[in-house]
Amino acid sequence: MIELVKAKLSDIPQMQALVVKEVKEGTILYRSEDEVATNIRSYVLAKEGEKVVGYTALHIHSRRLAEIRSLIVDEAYRGKHIGQKMVEFTLDEAKMLEVEEDVLVLTYLPGFFQKLGFKEISKEVIPEHKIWADCIKCIHFPVCNEVALIYKLSEWENDG
Repeated sequence: MIELVKAKLSDIPQMQALVVKEVKEGTILYRSEDEVATNIRSYVLAKEGEKVVGYTALHIHSRRLAEIRSLIVDEAYRGKHIGQKMVEFTLDEAKMLEVEEDVLVLTYLPGFFQKLGFKEISKEVIPEHKIWADCIKCIHFPVCNEVALIYKLSEWENDG
């Protein structure tokens, strides 16, 4: 049984091991153990027993904007809606934290997020601090093929 839980510092080694391949490929941005530790409260894990089989993070940029980062599911566990459940968890968390407007995602899999209600936007509207704080660390910078998508929290409230 897969359970979604908030990350603990003791989970960091498994989290780092899970993304080695994707970091080398440049599909997930490398984050040091210290950076993960500093942001540990942002992470939600998918666990089977004590094994970390996936994770993602909800990073808060401002009162109006949050971002889903580093979404990963172990290859052996893909196709079981674990990624979807983690995204839904982070959207619920954004609402609970009262993020006022949007949740951003930069991804190579836009169709996955579009099925969950995200809409594609131009990367030019992404706040500059996002580009300089994170994107500059990417092996693909400045030639980026990621797609930017936004989830409108205000529309989500109106739908419910």
